[in-house]
Amino acid sequence: MPVKRSPDYWIVACSVALLVIGIVMIFSSSAAIAAQRYNDPYYFLKRQMIWAFIGISGMAIAMRIDYRTLSRYSYLLYFMAVSLLAVVLAPSVGHSVNGARRWISLGFITFQPSEFAKLAILIFFAGMLAKKEAEGKLGDLQFGYLPNLLALAFVFVLIQFQPDLGTALIIGLVAFFMFAAAGVRMTFIVGTLLLVLPLICASILTVNYRMRRIMSFLNPWEDYRDSGYQIIQSFVAMANGKFFGVGLGNSQQKLFYLPEPHTDFIFSIIGEELGFAGALLVLGLFATLTFRGFRVGLKVTDRFGSLLALGITFAISAQAIINIAVTLGLLPTKGIPLPFISLGGSALVIWMVSVGILTNISEHAK
Repeated sequence: MPVKRSPDYWIVACSVALLVIGIVMIFSSSAAIAAQRYNDPYYFLKRQMIWAFIGISGMAIAMRIDYRTLSRYSYLLYFMAVSLLAVVLAPSVGHSVNGARRWISLGFITFQPSEFAKLAILIFFAGMLAKKEAEGKLGDLQFGYLPNLLALAFVFVLIQFQPDLGTALIIGLVAFFMFAAAGVRMTFIVGTLLLVLPLICASILTVNYRMRRIMSFLNPWEDYRDSGYQIIQSFVAMANGKFFGVGLGNSQQKLFYLPEPHTDFIFSIIGEELGFAGALLVLGLFATLTFRGFRVGLKVTDRFGSLLALGITFAISAQAIINIAVTLGLLPTKGIPLPFISLGGSALVIWMVSVGILTNISEHAK
């Protein structure tokens, strides 16, 4: 039985600091849009504050629940995630925005099942891989690897039907990271990737708006009024910020120049208002959180806790890297929010609960 120690408060401190930065920047970047759409400049701020309270409460509860009990419910969580992903596709249930059916409307709030699926998949694979390793079947293709791969494929396809290729790819990326961390044979992983990559490429090349994003990524100025407009405005915001920024609340790009300044491209507004120094602070917080999370995953004694800690940490860092890379023009434009900072209630709650679980695991690390 592992000895229980003090939790790693660095993880909590970095997460809460990112949350606070997010709340401040959401108000700064969304006040003008909220005033125009809802006649209330505090509209998005109030909503995010409510979700932040729920998220912090969820984190506090998760910190006090022994993470090992989650392994008992890994199959149930997977079943719930799959059920919600299937239900959201029903026209009478799923809430559609801009042609994408990704939300379940509960009247006063909307919930995104794919965000819950991220955490459920992490817990499921941590339990499944730890179990297969204990049984000595992890290196077995038929009874060890294929069941995990089929479970991932089922979730991947359901999210693709929404359609949400970005979230599906992140879940796939995290799953394969966990497979590698668990010790699955690299020949299995590489072979799967070689089979899947052509299908992913086909899903991009055969869909017009995805292809346009690729072309605008390669040369945004070729279609600067349409597909390349958003990333060019992000470049302008970053250039305006210089080292110390134009000052909190003084961004020009958020005034209806940069689309989605409070969601997918909020890092651009951070770069404009707080400059390189502010952007570096955010990167430093994510880097510290990643280091401490991986440290927990490598030092915890049981396999389930190790894989779960590594998976949670990798999911946070991978999504942050992808979002920031998009705003800097290093990756094609995709609707991937910045963890803890971008506007989004269900995502924020799931990230905070994940941090609570990670902190609880840290109490059992050497």
